[in-house]
Amino acid sequence: MKPRVGVSACLLGHPVRYDGDARPHAWIRDILPEYADLLPFCPETQAGLTVPRPAVQLVRKMNGEIIMRGVADQDLDVTGRMRFWMEQQESFVENLHALIFKSRSPSCGLGSTPVYSEAGAEVEQNQDGLFAAWVRHRFPDLLLFDDVFLDKSDAQAVFLSLLADKSGIDRRGS
Repeated sequence: MKPRVGVSACLLGHPVRYDGDARPHAWIRDILPEYADLLPFCPETQAGLTVPRPAVQLVRKMNGEIIMRGVADQDLDVTGRMRFWMEQQESFVENLHALIFKSRSPSCGLGSTPVYSEAGAEVEQNQDGLFAAWVRHRFPDLLLFDDVFLDKSDAQAVFLSLLADKSGIDRRGS
């Protein structure tokens, strides 16, 4: 039995991004399956947003609340849809040993997502996306990584070691 790792679907080559593209990560897609069962997820598409779809970004409202709003169409607010979907992910996440997120994503960024003011100016650079923030809050002991961290071989080795420790399963998944 291998450890279970949730992975942003675009990193596995699935064309689920807002522009219909993917961002495959060679190590995650080609090497990591030797060590773990990969379970793809995409918050936006699983919440019912289409591919392609209008680009969205995180916006900090005057009251401090962060919402997910359209870039071109500022009347497009998908925050409620995303939060409804997130609340349904409890059983998915609690059965994982780790999650790998797509950096800078408004849903999946892990300390790398820009936040904009209501007027459209970038006001922060290093926030979590909506889903990543929810996971971090609800599952503080879960291993969380992003694709940028896993670009280097030493970081990949650290990830595999932590995954083996967390899961109690041999690094080769046997």
